[in-house]
Order: sequence, then C-alpha cells, then structure tokens
Amino acid sequence: MALNFNPIASKSQKLPCFALPPKATLRSPKFSMISTIPSGSKEVGNLKKPFTPPKEVPVQITHSMPPHKIEIFKSLEGWAENNILTHLKPVEKCWQPADFLPDPNSDGFHEQVKELRERAKEIPDDYFVVLVGDMITEEALSTYQTMLNTLDGTRDETGASLSPWAIWTRAWTAEENRHGDLLNKYLYLSGRVDMRQIERTIQYLIGSGMVRITYLLHSLGG
Repeated sequence: MALNFNPIASKSQKLPCFALPPKATLRSPKFSMISTIPSGSKEVGNLKKPFTPPKEVPVQITHSMPPHKIEIFKSLEGWAENNILTHLKPVEKCWQPADFLPDPNSDGFHEQVKELRERAKEIPDDYFVVLVGDMITEEALSTYQTMLNTLDGTRDETGASLSPWAIWTRAWTAEENRHGDLLNKYLYLSGRVDMRQIERTIQYLIGSGMVRITYLLHSLGG
C-alpha cells in the first residue's frame, strides 16, 4: 500500500495483518510513501547541481496588513498576556513522548518493544494512514513557526521576542513537537510503515516551504 502526498490523496485497502517480517524483508514494511518529487525528475546524478524545491512558489505579497489593524494586535498584547499565556503549562508538568514508549534504559526494553509490535499488528490499516499523515504534518513545525513569525501584527523578527504572541507561538511549536516525536517513535517501533520513505516525504515537505495566503485574508477583510 502506498500513500501519495502530492497532493494528499490516499486510498485505503483492507490488507491482512501479518507477523513480523522475515529478515530478508525488514526494509519493506506494509506501508510505503511515494515521495513528493515530480514524476519527470531524474535521480540525482550531478552533485554540483544546486538544490531547488520540486515546485515553484508563486510570488507572494508580504506585510499587507494596514497600520490600523496592526495597532489592534498591539493593543491586545496585555489581554493576551493575562488571558492566553496563563494557559501554558510549565515544562516539568507536561507529559513527554518517553512516558508512553518502551524505556530504553530498562532491562525489559526489548520485551516492551516486542509487546508494542504485537499490539500494533491488531490495529487496522486505515489507522496507520491517519497516523502517518498526522505525523508528517507535525514534523513540518519549522515551516509553520517561520510562517507565524512573519505575520503582520504578531511577527517575531528575532526568534526570541518577549511579546505574548511570540511567546505563545514558540510554546505552541514546542507542544506540537512532542506530538510529532511520539508519533514518529511509535511508528518506527511498530514496524508497520516504511520509515525511510516517510522521512523522505518529510524532507521534501520542509524543503519545499509553504505558500502563505494570509495576505488574501487581510485583503478580503477590508
């Protein structure tokens, strides 16, 4: 079964559950990813050729929000600090991916992994399609944070701004990163997906960037 994420479109088929793959097929799990490189592209042959994303990004309008709207965000900073940042949990009180995964420092680590893989066999294929798609989007957090840091009214030009909007953006990114880490490690240990193909897809996604259409929302808002 292959998942094609260019564009996102997947068809689920009912495939029988199977035991751990034999040694000869350990690199060929049930699910594989078709990376988002154009079909007409050739394999990398000349290492001197400069890297370019598979798709061209159209010309984008930046900093299109009028000054009076930017001032609205500025005036709300006190409200955001008192009503939004108060919901952020201290790191020490947050769960971490390791809390839900086999402990590599434990003497029973291998048994825990074996048990995880046995349980993973009973999970329907459709669930793994969803988990892979979710994990891939989580892994592109660097793209999302970059986009948020460029938005008028909330942008963080230094990457370490103490404005409430910037603090929230970094905290949100850190929160979502935990989700992605947990999904990535679980899928790796489950043996049910082709991690190398997934990793290639993630690299294409991050390397290609994202088209920012928020300026259209500003224009439509008047």
